[in-house]
Amino acid sequence: MQFCGILAFVRMVSTRLYIQMNGIGCRLREERERLGMSQRTFGEIGGVEANAQGKYENGDRAPKADYLAAVAAKGVDVLYVLTGKRTPVPIENLSVIEETILGNYRVLEKEDQDAIRRLTTSIAELSAPFVGVEKLPSGH
Repeated sequence: MQFCGILAFVRMVSTRLYIQMNGIGCRLREERERLGMSQRTFGEIGGVEANAQGKYENGDRAPKADYLAAVAAKGVDVLYVLTGKRTPVPIENLSVIEETILGNYRVLEKEDQDAIRRLTTSIAELSAPFVGVEKLPSGH
């Protein structure tokens, strides 16, 4: 009986370390806050109590697939939550303004593109200091 208790403890600790090391809880909180929801509301969407939502965000528990599917249906970027990489926007989903900006960017000289990339990255970082802003590698 003691062995089972030790085994359960080891599983719990290793799961918590995995979640914390991968930042799933922090990114889940970022997504909840981005959508402007309370832990209670967000938990209800995922089919869990507010305290379970808090445990997900603190890294004490790992969310299950059905929870992730439910919150994804409400606009959560689950790829970002799990991997830290935002889901790319398909080209057909770009707004007219985004298409215009991209078209203008593509006709610029490389040096000007680099300057625009640095500028937009800096502005995004300042606008959302607690949200993961993905930096493009230089020269892309």
